[in-house]
Amino acid sequence: MALFGRQRDINLFTTITRELLGDIITQQCAFYKHILEKTVTNIYGEAAGGRFFDGPTLFNCLIERQDQEFPIDELCVDFKWGVTFKFLREDLIDASLVPEVGDVILYNGGYYEVDTTNANQYLLGKDPNYPNNPNPLNPNLENFGANYSIICSTHYIPGDKYNIENIRL
Repeated sequence: MALFGRQRDINLFTTITRELLGDIITQQCAFYKHILEKTVTNIYGEAAGGRFFDGPTLFNCLIERQDQEFPIDELCVDFKWGVTFKFLREDLIDASLVPEVGDVILYNGGYYEVDTTNANQYLLGKDPNYPNNPNPLNPNLENFGANYSIICSTHYIPGDKYNIENIRL
C-alpha cells in the first residue's frame, strides 16, 4: 500500500507551490482563451472576420524562455521565439480554464500562441484516474497521487495579428 500521496500530502504540496510561485518566483502571464463559438470561418477554414478571445486572466507560473532565432529566406528575415509556460493545474481549475491549442498568452509585452499542451506531470508518479483496480498488492490507489501541472509550449506572434491590441495606426 502506498504511504505518501494522499489528499493531505497533495494539499501541502499545492500550498507550498502556490507560495513559491506567488511570493518568491513571481513570474506572471495573462491568458487569453480563444472563443470558438464567436469566431466565424470561411469555406477554407480561415477566420477572415478575426478571432475572439476571453480574458485576460492573470496566473503565476514558471516560464522557460528559449533562444531567439532569426532565420533568413529569400524574402526577409523572420523572428522565432519559443516560450514554455508551466501552470499549476489547481490554479487553472479554480479559474475554470482549460488551455488549448490556439489560445494566446501575454508575457513581457509579447504575445505567444499555444502550440501544444502537456498535462501528464503526476505527483509521486501516480495518476488517481487509473488505479489499476483490482490490485491485491496496493489496494485503494485511487486515493493517491495527482495530476499536478499543465505545460504549454508556445511561439511568438506579432501583437496585431489577432487584434488583441492595436499596435499600428
